Amino acid sequence: MTIDPYSHTPVYVQLADLIREQIESGQLAPGASVGSEMTLSQEHGIGRDAVRMAIALLRSEGLVTTSRPSGTRVRETPQRTKVEVPPGGSVVARMPSGKERRSMQLDEGVPVLEVRDPKGGVEVLPADEVELTRPA
Repeated sequence: MTIDPYSHTPVYVQLADLIREQIESGQLAPGASVGSEMTLSQEHGIGRDAVRMAIALLRSEGLVTTSRPSGTRVRETPQRTKVEVPPGGSVVARMPSGKERRSMQLDEGVPVLEVRDPKGGVEVLPADEVELTRPA
């Protein structure tokens, strides 16, 4: 797939679609570099602002992570912990507050789960690190 500057679809969306396709197909493995802004800009003949917007879109979807020393990389799939939802309990999915994101060190686009027990207790967990189970 190539970027079509004459398409009705914005170029940043086209670039995000292209990178997403590479991630989903396994062409870009977890931990692999997506490429620098400059490289992606030159490879696809688009501006760096469009590259930034594409990366921001992928970050909001939880597909990539960006850090200073290593640049933009495909997000690693975290290890999942089994959490049992107690009888009479419930689970609510939501986006974390900024404070929660920082304290749990969550990547952008990763929701949290509020696991509520029947007595009113609430445990907030990163949704990408949890596998919910029901008691047998």
